[in-house]
Amino acid sequence: MRDAPAVASAATASALALLSEFVRLGVTDVVVAPGSRSQALALAAAELERVGALRLHVRIDERGAGFLAIGLAVETGRPAVVVTTSGTAVANLHPAVLEAHHAGVPLILATADRPAELRGIRSNQTTVQPGMLAGAVRLERDVEAPEGRAGEADAATALAREAYRAAIGVDADGGLVPRPGPGPVHLNLQLREPLSTPVALAAGEVPRADAAASVTRTADADRTGLHVARLAHGPRTVVVAGAGAGPEAEELARAGGWPLLAEVTSGAHFGPNLVVAYRELLTEPGFGDEVERAIVFGHPTLSREMPALVQRRDVEAIAVAPWGIEWFNPGHAVDRFERAVAVEPHEPTAEERAWTGRWVRASRMLLDAADGRPETDGADGEPIRSGVDETGHVSDFAAQRRYLRDQLARIRQPVDRRMLVESLWAATWPHDRLVFGASRLIRDADRVVPGRRILAHANRGLAGIDGTVATTLGIAVASQAGEHAHGTTRALIGDLTLLHDVGSLLLGEGEPRPRVLVIVGNDGGGTIFDALEVAASAPAEAFDRVQYTPHRVDLAQLAAAYGWEYRRASTRGELDEALGTAVTGPTLLEVPLER
Repeated sequence: MRDAPAVASAATASALALLSEFVRLGVTDVVVAPGSRSQALALAAAELERVGALRLHVRIDERGAGFLAIGLAVETGRPAVVVTTSGTAVANLHPAVLEAHHAGVPLILATADRPAELRGIRSNQTTVQPGMLAGAVRLERDVEAPEGRAGEADAATALAREAYRAAIGVDADGGLVPRPGPGPVHLNLQLREPLSTPVALAAGEVPRADAAASVTRTADADRTGLHVARLAHGPRTVVVAGAGAGPEAEELARAGGWPLLAEVTSGAHFGPNLVVAYRELLTEPGFGDEVERAIVFGHPTLSREMPALVQRRDVEAIAVAPWGIEWFNPGHAVDRFERAVAVEPHEPTAEERAWTGRWVRASRMLLDAADGRPETDGADGEPIRSGVDETGHVSDFAAQRRYLRDQLARIRQPVDRRMLVESLWAATWPHDRLVFGASRLIRDADRVVPGRRILAHANRGLAGIDGTVATTLGIAVASQAGEHAHGTTRALIGDLTLLHDVGSLLLGEGEPRPRVLVIVGNDGGGTIFDALEVAASAPAEAFDRVQYTPHRVDLAQLAAAYGWEYRRASTRGELDEALGTAVTGPTLLEVPLER
């Protein structure tokens, strides 16, 4: 039994015991949304931050707090703890809980509540919090209010251990639990007055992460102990990688010598077998129609062609996921479900090499054609180069003027979506972080950006626009903390995604101001809905009002109101300058786009 610091409030004693054990287990981040009933948890977290035991983040909005915790957990691989008060505060966590539930992100929600005797009598800020998040949490505990009795600190410690294991998806012995895997946990903590008392930790009382007690899930641990299904060579195979697939998809495609159809935020959008133009080729005769087997990792969400392939009767579909609450199974057409797969050792035949080579070459040709390569002179097929000779020098004065004019025209070219996503992708390095919002722009990137092994994230559990700014900030803060701080975090989002989470731009006094660049493709509304079939037949005025939802928000003034640096780029030259300028703190870059 651990000795707890002497405190007068039972609420404070239990809160300190709970959070201290989380620290010992490996939790590094606590997010607090302030409130009266949760004051013991909040003040205990502040004291633990003061002594260097954890990082504390304060947000006034619980929805933003929840998504900030998602970003922290995605980057660190450890559960982040979210502290809220009672009542509607808990309900505001629901969007983040649903995203974490479907995406498998570990969270621990410590929600303060009135004691049981105050329920059902219209006591202020009191509702039925137990079960409020039911169906979307790995574990829920409605914990009786502590009263200062012996053993309550031990009970809080045991609760922390149970919650931590459930959040990361391991059993009591640290073994992997494939179903349901990592996700959110809800601790509903009843608290009585006195709600808190001051607490100060002495040097010998400061909790530290205990390597022996801490259990984390790594990519290797996720596969440890799982049955590995062996895949034979033979059928014309493609490897599909959706959100959350990870590098295992690329490893399998390379080992099997198969084309890799990997979404931009799959974690597998790289390697020699990557097929960027997969949408076009899946509908092209001689490519998609010849596929005999599809091995699917993760959750494909960015195209209709991927689910259509899986549902074909002439394609054997194999879904692979080391953990999860649901299997990817469009049309209930998947033939096999496996936790891990590997390829039987085999030297690829000439036919197998040709199969993959055709996909990769065709993809490159399609992207080159869409690029608008320089015109040829019609004689020997060589491009016209405006008077630039083979050494790169301009050959005469007239040609020099033409060359400079062409370069100026290029610099002044208005930014379009393809230019935006390609420029951002090129400006991102492996030590940076990249976040995509749920808008047209992630699909534009998925269509064209080449393979690069960079960390790109998107909230694709439910593919909502909720909390994207908050998630980005969580990733930025976690990746830039400590001695091994990583570079810049950039987010590419639509204007509605920004406005939906505008409150997360607020960084209060004492909060870190990370190197984060939020790039807003501003087309004045939700142009993603222009792709709906009904857009061609619905009355334009009605469609715009209820789907496109136009607005005239001044983003420069918005950035100023929240204390963010503001930049604007409407041409290629301005975009290159904006992306090439160092980011020293929270910065918003507005890029106007045509509808």
